[in-house]
Amino acid sequence: MKIYKTQKEIEKDIKDEVLTINGDVKFDCSFNIEASIKVIAGDIKARDIKARDIEAGDIEAGDIEAWDIEAGDIEVGDIEAWDIKARDIEAGNIIYYAFCSILGSIKCLSIKARRDNHSEPKCLDGALTIKEEEKKHVEIKVEGKTVKISRESAKALGLIK
Repeated sequence: MKIYKTQKEIEKDIKDEVLTINGDVKFDCSFNIEASIKVIAGDIKARDIKARDIEAGDIEAGDIEAWDIEAGDIEVGDIEAWDIKARDIEAGNIIYYAFCSILGSIKCLSIKARRDNHSEPKCLDGALTIKEEEKKHVEIKVEGKTVKISRESAKALGLIK
């Protein structure tokens, strides 16, 4: 796990306006960067993140756990945060403390607040879309018998798109 303790350490690793991290990363400091964050095959753990774009998710990363997330676009697996402010969010499950205000749209599997007295998610110029979770398996018939195979295998065999 990569651990950043200061803003200076973070800035040192930024190349071409992108902070790219392979694997898990933990930020032991709050930071504000004029760059994007890209995590490949890992999770982000932080207190406050202020960045242009955060790219982390099921394909390129795991989850973002933070107090506050302020970004342009967020693409992640799951988000657990105190407050979220962003342009667009595409995520698995979103859990926030009190506020979730988005300029554009939210696409997710679920969204809920931890606090009883909270603001409902707001999408100023877009919409909140709850998407269905993609099934991990498909059933196919082989010689009259129904067989369950992974979606990945079915795609590799050209049975589905």
